[in-house]
Amino acid sequence: MQPVVETDLIAITPSAIQAIRDLISERNLDGYALRIFVSGKTCSGYQYGMSLDESSSDSDTSIEAGGIKVVVDNESLVYIKGAKLDFIDDERGKGFMVDNPSAASSCDCESGGCCS
Repeated sequence: MQPVVETDLIAITPSAIQAIRDLISERNLDGYALRIFVSGKTCSGYQYGMSLDESSSDSDTSIEAGGIKVVVDNESLVYIKGAKLDFIDDERGKGFMVDNPSAASSCDCESGGCCS
């Protein structure tokens, strides 16, 4: 098995890289990048979103990882830095999963103080 691709921004597993390549190929989206962003926060942590994007802006940070381009907007950058992107296909389901150990929950759901 190939090792995880480590970058200054995010680590990406070989299964995630292959899944991204497959999506780009299946949809005939040559030249597109994977855009990762934070779409909100819940008691269990940040909610991450992903899309295949044809363009990026000057304020985006982009990296090359395993032959794919990954783009992150500046607002999401601080929340994504240090995360690991994986693709799972097991009893939990099938899809992308972002694991960010530096994004600990700051909510206290048990006492009813959940974030919104």
